Amino acid sequence: MTPEEQMTKMKKAITQAVKVMGDRFGSTEVDVERAIDELKASMQTAPAAAAQPPQSTVAVTAGA
Repeated sequence: MTPEEQMTKMKKAITQAVKVMGDRFGSTEVDVERAIDELKASMQTAPAAAAQPPQSTVAVTAGA
C-alpha cells in the first residue's frame, strides 16, 4: 500500500469515527466498535518508515 493510499484509508477511518462518536443518539455500540476497529486497522497497516521523514545520506570523503 502506498503512503497516499494509507493516508486516504486513515482519513476515512477518522472521519467515520468522528461521525459515529459525535452522533450519540443515532449510533449504536456496534457502530462505535466498528469505527474503533477501522481506526486500529488503518494504523496497524501503516509502515513504520512512512511515519518518519526520509533521511538523506551524506557522502563522506577522506581528505588527502
